[in-house]
Order: sequence, then C-alpha cells, then structure tokens
Amino acid sequence: MEIPAEFEKMRSLEDSEVRGAVLTLLDDPAFCKIIKRLVKGVPIWAHKLYTRRFKTVNSFQIGMIHPFLKKILKEGCTGFSKDFNAIPQGREDFIYLSNHRDIVLDSAFLDYILLLSGKKSVEIGIGNNLLIHPWIETLVRLNRSFIVNRSATASELLESSRQLSRYIRFVIEEKKSPVWLAQREGRAKDSDDRTQKSVLKMLAMSGPDDMPLSERLQSLHICPLTISYEYDPCDWLKAQEFQLKRDNPDYTKSQQDDLDNMKTGIWGFKGHMHYQVAAPIDREIAALDSSVPRNQFLDQVAQIIDRHIFRNYRIYPCNYIALDMLRGEKAQSAHYTPQQEQDFNKYLDGQLARIKIPDPDWDYLRERILTMYANPLINHLSVMQS
Repeated sequence: MEIPAEFEKMRSLEDSEVRGAVLTLLDDPAFCKIIKRLVKGVPIWAHKLYTRRFKTVNSFQIGMIHPFLKKILKEGCTGFSKDFNAIPQGREDFIYLSNHRDIVLDSAFLDYILLLSGKKSVEIGIGNNLLIHPWIETLVRLNRSFIVNRSATASELLESSRQLSRYIRFVIEEKKSPVWLAQREGRAKDSDDRTQKSVLKMLAMSGPDDMPLSERLQSLHICPLTISYEYDPCDWLKAQEFQLKRDNPDYTKSQQDDLDNMKTGIWGFKGHMHYQVAAPIDREIAALDSSVPRNQFLDQVAQIIDRHIFRNYRIYPCNYIALDMLRGEKAQSAHYTPQQEQDFNKYLDGQLARIKIPDPDWDYLRERILTMYANPLINHLSVMQS
C-alpha cells in the first residue's frame, strides 16, 4: 500500500523497514547500553544474529517486546485480565480510546492482548515531547507509533491537528488497522478520567467536506477502553508534582522527570491489571441530536465515552478503602476486610516515604494519593447508580 508523502515524518514503520530499524537500534551506543543492562552477558553481535528472524512488525513485537511485558507481569503484577467480548468479530478498524494510566504500558499491553488473539497490533499516538533520544523515536515507530506534534506553535497547531486527523483516518479506512489514543493529552494525575473535547475535535477534522460531524465520528468506530490498575506505581510522583505545582505555579517537569515517570510506571508494582473494551459507539453517536451546536454535540459524545469507561472500571478493595479514608467514614466497609485496610495503610505510608521535596505537606500529599484511588470508584458509582 502506498502511504501519502505528507505522513512520512510522522508515520509508523512498515514491515519492509523492520530489519533496517532494528540494526539502527543495535548500532546506537545509548540503546546498546540499555540492552546490555537488561540482558546481561549477551554481546551485541548475538542480538544482531537473533534479530535476523524479525521480518515484520508483529514478529518484532512478539519476539522482543512480549518477553519484557511478561517480565513486568511476573515481577510487578499479581494478576492480569481482559474482556474484549464486546468487539465485533472479523473487523479491526477501530479506535481504542482509553483512559490514560501509563505513558508506555497502556498501548503495550493492548498490543499484547491483540497479538495473542491473532489480531493486528494498534497504531499508537505518541507525543514528540517523549522522544528525548533518537533511539526512542526509532523504537516507538517500530512499535507502530505515529508522532503527535506537541511542540507546534500556535500558528502551526491547526494544520498539525488536521494532518494527525488525516493520518488516523488513513489507518482506519485504508489500512483497516486499529488505532490507540488516550482520551486526553497526558495522564489524569488524580485518576478522574474525562475525555477532552479537543481529542474529538481533532478526530472530526478529516473526512469529505460534505460529511456531517456525526458521520465523521461514526466512521472512525470509537471503542471506549477502560484500563484499571489496582495500584499506581507513580502515585507518589503524581502527589509530589501536585504539591510542587501548588507551591510554584510556574513549575514544569524536566526531561529527566519524564524519564523517571516512565521507568517507575514500567517497573513499579501494579497489583492486578484489567483491560475492558466497550462496543463501537457508532449507534449511540447516530442517536444524538445533530442539530445542536457543534461544541454541545461533542460534549455529548465525550459523555458517552466517559460513561462506558466509568462503567467498565475494575474496582479493587483499595478503591473502597481510599474513599472511606478520604471521607472519614465506613460506608464502603462491606467491600474490604480489616486486614486489607491495614495493608493499604502500610502501602500508603511506604509511597509517601518515597517523596523527597522541600517542606512536604504530608496531609496534602496523603489526600492527593487517596483521591487518585477514590476517583475511579466515585465515577463508577455515578454511572451504576444512575
């Protein structure tokens, strides 16, 4: 398939480019240093021989990425489950629009699920702000990532968004491949997952000029995906960032902070993880009143997505405990044992102890972490009780 030239700098790599990309990685000293640390005692020439077997993106992902994901599951998780029964069989042209828990793993484990089911892995939107080293860009594009321009100036932003929208539609309609996107730019630090209208506006920018807004969104086959973590390994880093921003409104994370978040999110303890997807919301979008103002219509679509994400949360004892602790009550005590409450308090104290900032406000930091664990339950109950 011929890929339009306008996508050359942002697109993911094709099967014919796998071998060259792998060799580029193994010729990069920074990447080799990481490989030597992860796979101790194996010389780089042995890796080059091993990677001769990779002829396609799928084979690279299964041969190189899956072993690391299995290592993460073994060392940092107590369980992993999924429910993809709502997805229509025989098709893969969906946008998996999900809440955002981890910079790297959200889409990596989605690929893990799809490839083990004999399906295509997803094309992934990733911000160019994370491409700190050349090898990172090569690696992510080799993993079916396309580059989202987060550094566009105000004058460039509109055309950049239109190009991104055109590329996503090209993947869905021409390549018949799935796409993963987060429902918002950046992770929801307090786990209050809400779809940003700007994401839907971007998706609706492509398509024939005479295609109505409702049909533009229906034609992309959006499937809300809910990702649930029992424990967020970055909870203490997020709480720390909350206080730093509270105390200094001009505070911004450094590139090293981003790398620390990525490393902690990948290798930190997560407890149980669950992925659950809803059916495409095409019919629900079609049922909306398309005569309302554009922004109001997009708000309604965002609410549909949020309801599915909230409904499909996997709720853990720590979520019930956190809500009770936050509110100073025992209203949810039927959902956890005294031992589970004791264990969560011990976990919370351990995470707080990792925070190293000037003048830590411990009450505030504790409240921030409790809120992260309570919000999924609050949102879940808001849907289930309505």
